[in-house]
Amino acid sequence: MANIIITGTSRGIGFELVRLFAQEGHNVLALSRNTQPIADLDLPNVHALPFDLANPVDFEKVTDFLEQEQWHIVDVLINNAGRLLNKPFSETTTEEFEAVYKVNVFGVAELIKTVLPQMGQGGHVVTISSMGGVQGSVKFPGLSAYSSSKGAVITLTELLAEEHKETGPSFNVLALGAVQTEMLGEAFPGYQAPVTALEMATYIKEFALTGQKLYNGKLLQVSNSTP
Repeated sequence: MANIIITGTSRGIGFELVRLFAQEGHNVLALSRNTQPIADLDLPNVHALPFDLANPVDFEKVTDFLEQEQWHIVDVLINNAGRLLNKPFSETTTEEFEAVYKVNVFGVAELIKTVLPQMGQGGHVVTISSMGGVQGSVKFPGLSAYSSSKGAVITLTELLAEEHKETGPSFNVLALGAVQTEMLGEAFPGYQAPVTALEMATYIKEFALTGQKLYNGKLLQVSNSTP
Protein backbone atom coordinates (compact mmCIF):
# COMPACT_ATOMS: atom_id res chain seq x y z
CA MET A 1 0.00 0.00 0.00
CA ALA A 2 1.13 3.54 -0.72
CA ASN A 3 2.10 6.35 1.64
CA ILE A 4 0.06 9.44 0.75
CA ILE A 5 0.33 13.05 1.97
CA ILE A 6 -2.64 15.37 1.34
CA THR A 7 -3.07 19.03 2.32
CA GLY A 8 -6.35 20.83 2.94
CA THR A 9 -8.17 17.80 4.33
CA SER A 10 -10.74 19.36 6.67
CA ARG A 11 -13.43 19.70 4.01
CA GLY A 12 -14.32 19.37 0.35
CA ILE A 13 -12.09 17.47 -2.06
CA GLY A 14 -9.30 16.94 0.47
CA PHE A 15 -11.62 15.36 3.01
CA GLU A 16 -13.06 13.00 0.38
CA LEU A 17 -9.56 12.09 -0.81
CA VAL A 18 -8.57 10.95 2.68
CA ARG A 19 -11.61 8.69 2.92
CA LEU A 20 -11.06 7.20 -0.54
CA PHE A 21 -7.38 6.42 -0.02
CA ALA A 22 -8.04 5.02 3.46
CA GLN A 23 -10.79 2.75 2.17
CA GLU A 24 -8.24 1.18 -0.17
CA GLY A 25 -5.85 0.57 2.71
CA HIS A 26 -3.30 3.25 1.93
CA ASN A 27 -1.46 5.12 4.68
CA VAL A 28 -2.48 8.77 4.74
CA LEU A 29 -0.96 11.83 6.38
CA ALA A 30 -3.73 14.43 6.40
CA LEU A 31 -2.49 18.00 6.79
CA SER A 32 -4.89 20.77 7.71
CA ARG A 33 -5.27 23.68 10.10
CA ASN A 34 -8.41 21.97 11.41
CA THR A 35 -7.77 18.27 12.10
CA GLN A 36 -11.06 17.51 13.85
CA PRO A 37 -13.08 16.36 10.79
CA ILE A 38 -10.44 13.76 9.92
CA ALA A 39 -9.87 12.76 13.54
CA ASP A 40 -13.62 12.12 13.86
CA LEU A 41 -13.38 9.49 11.11
CA ASP A 42 -11.19 7.43 13.44
CA LEU A 43 -9.43 5.57 10.63
CA PRO A 44 -6.46 3.44 11.78
CA ASN A 45 -4.30 4.14 8.72
CA VAL A 46 -4.83 7.92 8.75
CA HIS A 47 -2.77 10.43 10.72
CA ALA A 48 -4.20 13.94 11.09
CA LEU A 49 -1.55 16.59 11.69
CA PRO A 50 -2.31 20.26 12.41
CA PHE A 51 -0.54 22.16 9.67
CA ASP A 52 -0.55 25.65 8.18
CA LEU A 53 1.18 26.18 4.84
CA ALA A 54 1.84 29.79 5.78
CA ASN A 55 3.69 28.85 8.99
CA PRO A 56 7.37 27.96 8.38
CA VAL A 57 7.61 26.06 11.67
CA ASP A 58 4.93 23.56 10.62
CA PHE A 59 7.10 22.03 7.91
CA GLU A 60 9.31 20.64 10.66
CA LYS A 61 6.27 18.72 11.91
CA VAL A 62 6.12 16.87 8.61
CA THR A 63 9.82 16.00 8.74
CA ASP A 64 9.45 14.77 12.32
CA PHE A 65 6.43 12.65 11.40
CA LEU A 66 8.21 10.98 8.49
CA GLU A 67 11.13 10.12 10.76
CA GLN A 68 9.04 8.91 13.71
CA GLU A 69 6.66 6.82 11.59
CA GLN A 70 9.55 5.59 9.43
CA TRP A 71 7.97 6.67 6.19
CA HIS A 72 11.17 6.13 4.22
CA ILE A 73 9.18 6.46 1.02
CA VAL A 74 6.39 8.91 0.21
CA ASP A 75 4.58 7.66 -2.87
CA VAL A 76 2.16 10.53 -3.46
CA LEU A 77 1.96 14.18 -2.40
CA ILE A 78 -1.26 15.99 -3.24
CA ASN A 79 -1.07 19.77 -2.85
CA ASN A 80 -4.78 20.37 -2.45
CA ALA A 81 -4.98 23.20 0.10
CA GLY A 82 -5.65 26.67 -1.18
CA ARG A 83 -6.44 30.16 0.03
CA LEU A 84 -9.15 32.16 -1.71
CA LEU A 85 -9.55 35.92 -1.89
CA ASN A 86 -12.48 37.40 -3.79
CA LYS A 87 -11.87 41.14 -3.82
CA PRO A 88 -11.39 43.83 -6.47
CA PHE A 89 -7.71 44.25 -7.36
CA SER A 90 -7.74 47.99 -6.59
CA GLU A 91 -8.95 47.25 -3.05
CA THR A 92 -6.54 44.36 -2.37
CA THR A 93 -3.67 45.23 -0.06
CA THR A 94 -0.12 43.97 -0.52
CA GLU A 95 -0.53 41.95 2.68
CA GLU A 96 -3.67 40.24 1.36
CA PHE A 97 -1.98 39.42 -1.94
CA GLU A 98 1.02 38.00 -0.11
CA ALA A 99 -1.20 35.93 2.19
CA VAL A 100 -2.69 34.13 -0.82
CA TYR A 101 0.73 33.45 -2.32
CA LYS A 102 2.14 32.21 0.99
CA VAL A 103 -0.36 29.35 0.94
CA ASN A 104 -0.93 28.74 -2.77
CA VAL A 105 2.64 29.12 -4.05
CA PHE A 106 5.35 29.47 -1.39
CA GLY A 107 3.78 26.91 0.95
CA VAL A 108 3.34 24.43 -1.89
CA ALA A 109 6.98 24.87 -2.93
CA GLU A 110 8.23 24.44 0.65
CA LEU A 111 6.20 21.30 1.26
CA ILE A 112 7.49 19.76 -1.95
CA LYS A 113 11.04 20.58 -0.86
CA THR A 114 10.36 19.03 2.55
CA VAL A 115 9.00 15.77 1.16
CA LEU A 116 11.32 15.34 -1.85
CA PRO A 117 14.05 13.38 0.01
CA GLN A 118 11.48 10.63 0.68
CA MET A 119 10.14 10.50 -2.88
CA GLY A 120 11.73 8.09 -5.34
CA GLN A 121 11.59 7.79 -9.09
CA GLY A 122 8.11 6.30 -9.00
CA GLY A 123 6.71 9.03 -6.76
CA HIS A 124 4.05 11.48 -7.90
CA VAL A 125 3.49 15.09 -6.86
CA VAL A 126 0.04 16.30 -7.87
CA THR A 127 -0.75 19.97 -7.41
CA ILE A 128 -4.34 21.18 -7.61
CA SER A 129 -4.70 24.35 -9.62
CA SER A 130 -7.72 26.06 -11.13
CA MET A 131 -9.02 26.74 -14.62
CA GLY A 132 -8.71 30.39 -13.63
CA GLY A 133 -4.93 29.94 -13.59
CA VAL A 134 -4.77 28.59 -17.14
CA GLN A 135 -3.59 31.06 -19.77
CA GLY A 136 -6.41 31.96 -22.15
CA SER A 137 -9.20 30.59 -19.96
CA VAL A 138 -12.23 32.56 -18.84
CA LYS A 139 -11.32 34.91 -15.99
CA PHE A 140 -13.51 36.35 -13.23
CA PRO A 141 -13.17 39.74 -11.54
CA GLY A 142 -12.10 39.73 -7.91
CA LEU A 143 -9.81 36.71 -8.24
CA SER A 144 -6.58 38.44 -9.26
CA ALA A 145 -4.55 37.08 -6.33
CA TYR A 146 -6.10 33.61 -6.32
CA SER A 147 -6.07 32.90 -10.05
CA SER A 148 -2.59 34.33 -10.62
CA SER A 149 -1.26 32.17 -7.77
CA LYS A 150 -2.83 29.12 -9.41
CA GLY A 151 -1.09 30.08 -12.64
CA ALA A 152 2.21 30.23 -10.78
CA VAL A 153 2.02 26.62 -9.56
CA ILE A 154 1.34 25.45 -13.11
CA THR A 155 4.69 26.87 -14.23
CA LEU A 156 6.36 25.64 -11.03
CA THR A 157 5.17 22.11 -11.82
CA GLU A 158 6.65 22.25 -15.33
CA LEU A 159 9.99 23.44 -13.97
CA LEU A 160 10.21 20.83 -11.21
CA ALA A 161 9.41 18.05 -13.66
CA GLU A 162 12.28 19.22 -15.85
CA GLU A 163 14.71 19.43 -12.91
CA HIS A 164 13.86 15.92 -11.69
CA LYS A 165 13.18 14.12 -14.97
CA GLU A 166 16.19 11.83 -14.53
CA THR A 167 15.68 10.96 -10.87
CA GLY A 168 11.95 11.45 -10.23
CA PRO A 169 9.46 11.98 -8.82
CA SER A 170 6.97 13.00 -11.49
CA PHE A 171 5.17 16.32 -11.20
CA ASN A 172 1.75 17.08 -12.68
CA VAL A 173 -0.89 19.72 -12.12
CA LEU A 174 -4.68 19.47 -12.40
CA ALA A 175 -6.59 22.64 -13.23
CA LEU A 176 -10.07 22.06 -11.88
CA GLY A 177 -13.26 23.58 -13.17
CA ALA A 178 -16.24 24.26 -10.94
CA VAL A 179 -16.68 21.73 -8.13
CA GLN A 180 -19.39 21.98 -5.49
CA THR A 181 -17.25 22.79 -2.44
CA GLU A 182 -17.37 25.29 0.40
CA MET A 183 -14.64 27.32 -1.31
CA LEU A 184 -16.70 27.59 -4.49
CA GLY A 185 -19.63 28.80 -2.41
CA GLU A 186 -17.42 31.51 -0.93
CA ALA A 187 -16.23 32.65 -4.36
CA PHE A 188 -19.58 32.40 -6.16
CA PRO A 189 -22.46 32.39 -3.65
CA GLY A 190 -25.49 30.54 -4.91
CA TYR A 191 -23.75 28.88 -7.86
CA GLN A 192 -24.39 25.16 -8.26
CA ALA A 193 -21.50 23.25 -9.82
CA PRO A 194 -22.12 20.17 -11.99
CA VAL A 195 -19.46 18.10 -10.18
CA THR A 196 -19.44 17.06 -6.51
CA ALA A 197 -16.38 17.00 -4.26
CA LEU A 198 -16.57 13.20 -4.10
CA GLU A 199 -16.71 12.84 -7.88
CA MET A 200 -13.66 15.04 -8.33
CA ALA A 201 -11.81 13.34 -5.48
CA THR A 202 -12.41 9.96 -7.11
CA TYR A 203 -10.76 11.19 -10.30
CA ILE A 204 -7.83 12.78 -8.46
CA LYS A 205 -7.22 9.62 -6.43
CA GLU A 206 -6.87 7.47 -9.53
CA PHE A 207 -4.69 10.05 -11.27
CA ALA A 208 -2.44 10.41 -8.23
CA LEU A 209 -1.83 6.65 -8.12
CA THR A 210 -1.35 6.03 -11.84
CA GLY A 211 -0.98 9.30 -13.75
CA GLN A 212 2.82 9.41 -13.44
CA LYS A 213 3.02 6.41 -15.76
CA LEU A 214 1.82 8.53 -18.66
CA TYR A 215 2.39 12.15 -17.64
CA ASN A 216 5.20 14.30 -16.27
CA GLY A 217 5.33 18.08 -16.19
CA LYS A 218 1.85 18.28 -17.64
CA LEU A 219 -1.18 20.47 -17.03
CA LEU A 220 -4.46 18.61 -17.31
CA GLN A 221 -7.64 20.67 -17.50
CA VAL A 222 -10.30 18.83 -15.49
CA SER A 223 -13.45 20.68 -16.47
CA ASN A 224 -16.63 19.74 -18.27
CA SER A 225 -17.45 23.29 -19.32
CA THR A 226 -16.63 24.92 -22.63
CA PRO A 227 -14.55 26.72 -23.67
